[in-house]
Amino acid sequence: MFSFFERMVAARYVRAKRKEGFISVITGFAFVGIALGVATLIIVTSVMNGFKAELLGRILGINGHISIGALSGRAFDNYEEAVKSLESKVPGVEIAIPMIEKQLLATAGNSAEGVMVRGIRAEDIAKKKVLREGFKQFDLNYFKGDTVVLGYRLANKLGVTDGDEITLLSPNGKITMFGTVPRMKSYQVAGTFNFGMYEYDANFVFMPLEGAQRFFAIGNGVTGIDVTLKNDADIDHERQLIGMAIESSGNRAYIYDYRQTNAAFFNAVDVERNVMFIVLTLIILVAAFNIITGLIMLVKDKGRDIAVLRTMGASKGAIMRIFFLDGAFIGVVGTTLGVVLGLLFCDNIENIRQFLQSVAGRDLFAAEIYFLSQLPAKVEAGVVMSVAAISLLLSFLATLYPAYRAAKMDPVEALRYE
Repeated sequence: MFSFFERMVAARYVRAKRKEGFISVITGFAFVGIALGVATLIIVTSVMNGFKAELLGRILGINGHISIGALSGRAFDNYEEAVKSLESKVPGVEIAIPMIEKQLLATAGNSAEGVMVRGIRAEDIAKKKVLREGFKQFDLNYFKGDTVVLGYRLANKLGVTDGDEITLLSPNGKITMFGTVPRMKSYQVAGTFNFGMYEYDANFVFMPLEGAQRFFAIGNGVTGIDVTLKNDADIDHERQLIGMAIESSGNRAYIYDYRQTNAAFFNAVDVERNVMFIVLTLIILVAAFNIITGLIMLVKDKGRDIAVLRTMGASKGAIMRIFFLDGAFIGVVGTTLGVVLGLLFCDNIENIRQFLQSVAGRDLFAAEIYFLSQLPAKVEAGVVMSVAAISLLLSFLATLYPAYRAAKMDPVEALRYE
């Protein structure tokens, strides 16, 4: 497509001489702008994708894809039959975990915190990877009796350690002639867990299912069942099958999935990611305008050379291809460097964050705000290819007008004014 002559002349024009230093500076800014724009776009998009994937993975690892809640004021008395029905009649169900979950007040000494108490069986904790890894510092054999396991951040807020006691208070207590007496009971802290997710580490208390049943006085029942699917690709169909399985077990319940529970949050993440993609693409667009500026000045500076080439027989197409190659070189090399920088940054993003934190002396990714304790990055090949394609397209489009202007230059006029 490009002859050796065109490539040779284009290569000479890219290497600016001393007298063309200003043109070289503009070209350098265009080159750096494209590289930084591509790298930044890859980094930000990957962090947003990683944030969403990591958060979704932890949420599903703790709660499951579909939640089955008992109707208000009632409980699943025959939950074991419901669990067996789900695991046997719904092929897509991987794990069904019965649990009790209610909001309470936890006190220890002079500290008090609102907490979410979850009653669950030790064998069910061992079934899920995220739960199992979160409890890796705690021996599940001791998860029995009147004991509780706190999130490590909650333990720090209450000022308790292993072996200390906390008191749980529920507003739904016994009804007496003097009114409702809150239900309260003291539990020994058997250990702590760490899910790496602030919302759970700072607010959740886990206790054995039998202990939760006694505390909430619901007999042999549970308040809900969490269902983890083998594949959530057809979650709506699985949800219908789960509803039928629950009805066949003689239970009445409301069923909802993680998309409903976290809809507002994940929609906000998607909107932010798309907006950031558009905004950061403007960086590449600005760099593309620098390419236009640099090439136009190069064409003006090389007017005499263009005239000589035309008189020696070079066609308008050849002149146009020469300057197109100059701009394309900046775009291709800048894009390649940007992709490499972006991928290297994403691969070491947590180490870079730790380094910047040590230099700045402050937390740059507060778990209280971002929910996760580490900065995630998920590089998707499709995103990288899209960013590279956009960068190359803008770079190539930026070369068309200067190249066309060079091809339309009248050699007689160019030589006359030299």
